[in-house]
Amino acid sequence: MREGAQFFVASEDASRLADETLAVLEQAVGVEWYRSYGTDVDLAALRLCRLRRAGAGLGGSIEHGDEAVRRILDHASPQALAWIASRAISYMDENGFPDAVSPWFPETPGDLS
Repeated sequence: MREGAQFFVASEDASRLADETLAVLEQAVGVEWYRSYGTDVDLAALRLCRLRRAGAGLGGSIEHGDEAVRRILDHASPQALAWIASRAISYMDENGFPDAVSPWFPETPGDLS
């Protein structure tokens, strides 16, 4: 963890963000995202991304950002984990992730791409 007054304030902000993120993550269970935008499920994903950035900045590496997100997800209910994971996969699929990584993997029988 970095030292100094500016990082103390950043650490407090990250702690507040973590608390708020867990609450919104739990509220997002069951909220659909195809017909409405800006719902709790989108807010939870946004806050997890911001928490990742804050954790990376505080720790001085991207791995610290991933750790910050995992700490929140460790406290989430199984339902909230499943819901936010399905949202993330939906977003990744709709934004070309399968096409971006498919060159790294040999074709397999039953491949839907």
